[in-house]
Amino acid sequence: MFDILSIGDATLDTFVRIEDATVTCSLEKEQCLLCLNYADKIPITRLDRVIGGNAANSAIGFSRLNFDSAIYNIVGGDDIGKQVLKTFKNEKVSLKFVKIDKKSKSNYSVVLNFKGERTILIHHEPRKYSILHGIEATRFMYLTSLGRDFSEYFKKLAEVVKKHHIFLGYNPGTFQLRAGVAKMKEILKVTNVLLVNKEEAILLAEKRRKIQHPHEITSVQRLKNLFKILHSYGPEIIVITDGPVGSYVSDGKNAYEIGIFDVPIVERTGAGDSYSTGFLAALMNEKNISEAMRWGTANAASVIGKIGPQAGLLNAKGMDKMLKRFKTVQATTF
Repeated sequence: MFDILSIGDATLDTFVRIEDATVTCSLEKEQCLLCLNYADKIPITRLDRVIGGNAANSAIGFSRLNFDSAIYNIVGGDDIGKQVLKTFKNEKVSLKFVKIDKKSKSNYSVVLNFKGERTILIHHEPRKYSILHGIEATRFMYLTSLGRDFSEYFKKLAEVVKKHHIFLGYNPGTFQLRAGVAKMKEILKVTNVLLVNKEEAILLAEKRRKIQHPHEITSVQRLKNLFKILHSYGPEIIVITDGPVGSYVSDGKNAYEIGIFDVPIVERTGAGDSYSTGFLAALMNEKNISEAMRWGTANAASVIGKIGPQAGLLNAKGMDKMLKRFKTVQATTF
């Protein structure tokens, strides 16, 4: 029996730091474009390669916080796949549910880092996901980014979660968000905690036509309206992160907000994964929502201080130290 099983793809992330670029934003500053000179040679100031992917980041984060952590994903039979397996082994993440597809390549991404913010170019190899024997032997599951052929797997996974009463945290990935709520309805019905950023939350709700002027989402009434729509899909708890502003959580009865921990920012990749990991880890330790928000905020604050999504992931001692350092930052209801 594992404490938590993370489900999702792993990637090789190549981080490229650039300085010769510009950012152009809309009037509301909600839609911004990273602009590079077309057909030009753009110099880079730093290059890093690390194993990443939402599920990989979280599985490693749970392990560092002393949970018996496992991961289900499929890797290619290439050097990247070997690096993925080595990373999991070094981080004490169980490989029991990792499948090796020797005929395919592994996933990869290029992360453009400009002034602390990132733009990610991603490639997912086509995968055939299946329910593996023993996958139900866990108290908690964390489901996140899978490739485009996820729909049937989600339906079967929802049956497993429901049958075995598994606590499910769900963070939809790029292909899930693009597919829309209809392709995720079964999994959303059995989700205990839905974790999304502000833009993702609006995207999931926009077809309901009840969110007006999304750039003003910090307005209390519009935010509560957004929570109501997302709760209607099934999740008991909704977590919405909002970058440098902080985060918001609703349990259907109360709504909470918290600011960020004021730390230097090096690079933001993995901030959302680390918040989700900290938040769920706190719930697994039987903490309340307010304290779970502090755990998520602490983990994210540590991660954005380093290159890549894993270098800053906290262990139990580091979590305690960070929470004490920023003890004045507390969640409040609204």
